[in-house]
This record gives sequence, structure tokens and C-alpha cells, in this order.
Amino acid sequence: MICLPLLTVVKLALFPNENIWPHLFSTVLPHYIFNTLVLMAGVAAGTLLIGVYTAWLVTHYDFTGRRLFVWALLLPFAVPAYVIAFVYTELLEFSGPLQTVLRSIFGWQSAADYYFPKIRTLGGATLMMVLVLYPYVYLLARSAFLEQSASLLEAARVLGQPRYHSFFAISLPLARPAIAVGVAMALMETLNDFGTVDYFAVQTLTAGVFDVWQNMGSLSGGAQIACLLLLFVFLLLFLERFGRKHQKQFQPSSSRFRKVQRVKVTGWQNALLCLCCTAPIVLGFVIPIIILIQYSVLYFDESWTADFRKTASNSLLLSGSAAVIAVSLGIFLAYSARIKKNRLLQACTRLASTSYALPGAVLAIGIMIPFAAVDNTIDSFMREQFGVSTGLILSGTVFALIFAYVVRFLAVAFGSVESSLAKITPSMDMAARSLGQKPSKMLWHVHIPLMKSGILTALLVVFVDCMKELPATLLLRPFNFDTLATHVYQLASDELIEQSSLAALLIVLTGLIPVILLSLTLDRSHSTARKN
Repeated sequence: MICLPLLTVVKLALFPNENIWPHLFSTVLPHYIFNTLVLMAGVAAGTLLIGVYTAWLVTHYDFTGRRLFVWALLLPFAVPAYVIAFVYTELLEFSGPLQTVLRSIFGWQSAADYYFPKIRTLGGATLMMVLVLYPYVYLLARSAFLEQSASLLEAARVLGQPRYHSFFAISLPLARPAIAVGVAMALMETLNDFGTVDYFAVQTLTAGVFDVWQNMGSLSGGAQIACLLLLFVFLLLFLERFGRKHQKQFQPSSSRFRKVQRVKVTGWQNALLCLCCTAPIVLGFVIPIIILIQYSVLYFDESWTADFRKTASNSLLLSGSAAVIAVSLGIFLAYSARIKKNRLLQACTRLASTSYALPGAVLAIGIMIPFAAVDNTIDSFMREQFGVSTGLILSGTVFALIFAYVVRFLAVAFGSVESSLAKITPSMDMAARSLGQKPSKMLWHVHIPLMKSGILTALLVVFVDCMKELPATLLLRPFNFDTLATHVYQLASDELIEQSSLAALLIVLTGLIPVILLSLTLDRSHSTARKN
């Protein structure tokens, strides 16, 4: 069931009802590919620079505000890329407050009197994504730097190497696998994004799926572009794994491990490090949250309507249902793999947990086609036998949305549950079985109580991801059915950003939950691991 969307898209792309591939290739497809590659390259470079540099600073240097920056650098995680794109467009466009103040100060009358960079461009979309996606790299890079022993860096210093050289020669190569995973995750989110590129009128492959399907009316053409998008995702995963295929790094044993002693900096160096860590936080979180709060207060009466409350309840119910189902399936998969050491079962479990790599637009096509086929079959049967039309049962319903959320975020739930389950010693299983407990009762009475924190974390993270999901929701939602994400997108597209601020603020505040959990557990997990 999890692989059904992927198989459906591939089948439709290889055997289309109408082959418009030559037309796409001769017109818009090269432009889609070029923009996608440039966007990915820019996001990779930006997230790599900000994520690695800030992670290195807070790990190896002691400067003013370091303890605050350790967790504050994760705050942009809570802001969806399309929200920050709407906010900065409102702030930086010609009629926005910044240019208005500049014109009043210098006496400019029109845009012809001065130059101001346009935000709604490919470069602007790249910057917006970098500001909210760099925490992927920062989180994993910092985790890798914390695991490195001070003895390695001290050996380089004894051999006469300066600190910056030991960073490039020792720390960075050792952290490369973790950094590569962080960049890969940021690029997957880039490929999944639709709200930002659509609002900025940047034609990428994801925007192409929507354009060909919705505007050209060709589902087959959309599936073909979706397959090309999948090739980008799988090529990205392959390059990440191939790049470290023959690399193996081993950390010193716990008895020889020594934490890195942070270097105390003062004066202008202290100010520079503070500035380097403050800039991404201010640009990626503080400015957007201030503007959203301001607009939410000013336009509260216009935003707080019965429709808004219904939309918010839709998001909460959908996200909560999908989170419970995804975590339940994650427990089932992880526990099955634990009690049955079967290679086929292990392979199927891993395959089902790779669904996070599927962009939302690809998922939507892969779900709509089989669900519509089932609906049509049932409807035809009921018409012939009983003269009754059943209408839409699966496609175009809430069920299709929940199914899409579960497929996309099952990997997140499975990863958290599997990690918690792996910490339970097998001797617990043996003791329970020796006391006559069956596997089902052993799961309920032994394992679930021991991994409550992991299950709660999985529920919260999946819930927040579902709240922010836009592409699949736009394509699969029922008629006259909105979530907070689609509500924000539609109002912003109609240039009503002020009225969308309350919904956007609610999404951001919800997204702070996993950020707080991450910041509370990161240092604790490393210190506990080293003590053990």
C-alpha cells in the first residue's frame, strides 16, 4: 500500500493515455529542469555554508550568547518555506514598508528612480528556502562535531597545524556522512516545495506537475514530469550514498574520548561570532514571527471567522488522525522486524520506510489514479445492479488526504519508534516470553511503556509535518475543504497576506513543538551516550 503511489506514477508515465512528452521536451521541460538544478545547487550551497559554520562555532568556541544560539539556530525549522516567502514579499515589494521608508527618506517617486533587488525571482526563492532549511545541516553537523574527540584535533595542533586546517583536514571529513544526509534532506524538501516557487513564479519540476495536470488537463504529462522529479530524488540519494561508500570513520572508545574544550573569544572576534549566529535566526525566524504577530493582531477581527475556525479544526483532525495511524503502522513495522529476523520482512520494512523521499505532488498523482479507478468501478457496479450512484468514496475525500499524509510521513514515525525500540535490551523480550507472554501482549505491556517518549515524539513530529504539508493537500482535498496550509496559500495568492497571518502564525507556533524537543534532547543524548 505504501509503494502503490510510486508504482502508479511509474506505470502511467511509461504507458500514458496521451503522450505529450515530445511537446513538453520541446517547450517547457528544459526550463523546468534548469530552474530545478539551479535551485537545488543554491539551496545546497547555502544550507551547507550556514549549517556547518554555525555548528562549528557553537561547538568549538565560547562567546556571548552561545548557549542561546545552540537551540535558537533551530527556530527557523518551525517556519514553512511558503510562509517566509509570503512574509518577505510583503516586506520587500514596491508597496512594502521597507521601500516606502526608503522613498520617503531619499525623495524617490517611482521604481525608476532607484534600484532595489526583486524578491520574486529564482534567487529570492533560493534564499527563502536556505533560511528555513539550513537547520537540517546544522543539527546533524553539530551532532557529528560533538562526537569527535579532542585528541584528534590536539594531535593536529601538536604537528603544527593551525585550527582552521584541522577543521578542513579532520573535523569536516569525519562529519561528512552526517552533513551529506542533512544536505540531502534539505534538497528533498526543496524538491517537494510548491508554495514558494509558485508564488515567486519560478518554474520548477514540482510547479510543472501542477501546471501540466491542472492547467493543461494532462494527467499523463503530469505523471511523466513526476517521474523525472523522482529521478532527481533517487539520484540525490544515490550520490549521497556513493560519495561515502568506501569511507569508514571510527570514533575513539568511550574510555579514550574527551570532549572538545571550547576556545574563549573576546573583542571584535566575539562580536563577529555573535553576528554570524544571529543573522540566520533574525532573518529566518525573528523578522517573520514579528510581522505575523503584528498582522495577526491588526487583522484579528477579519481573520478570526467561522470559516477560519472550521479550517483550523480540519487541520487538527486531519493531522491528528494521520499521526496516530502513521505511528501505529510504525510500531507494527518496527516490532515485526524485531520479533521476526526474516530478510524479506526486513527488506519490506525498509522499503515502506523510504516514502519520505516522495514529493507531495508525486504522491497526489499516485493516489488519485488508483483511488479514482476504484471509485469508478464501484459506481458502475452499483448503477448496473441497483441503479444507485455511489459517487466519490476514496478519491476527492478526506480518506485520500489522510492516506497521503500516512504514506509520506510513515518514515518519520518508523524512524523514531525503531530508535526507541532498539534501546530496549533483548533480555526483556526473553524474560517476558519465559513468563508466558505472547508477542502481542509483550508489545502492549512491556515495549510500549518503555518507549513512550519515542512514540510521543513521533506523534508530535508527524502531526506538525502534516499541518505544514501543502502540495498533496492542494491536489487531493475535497471541494470546499481547506486546511491551514491551503488557507494561507490561497489568501497569499490573492494578495491578502494580512488576513492569512493568523493561520500562518498558528502553523509556525505548532512547528515550534519539535524544535523545543530537539533542543532539549540533543545535548542530553550525547552526554548520556558518553557516560554509558
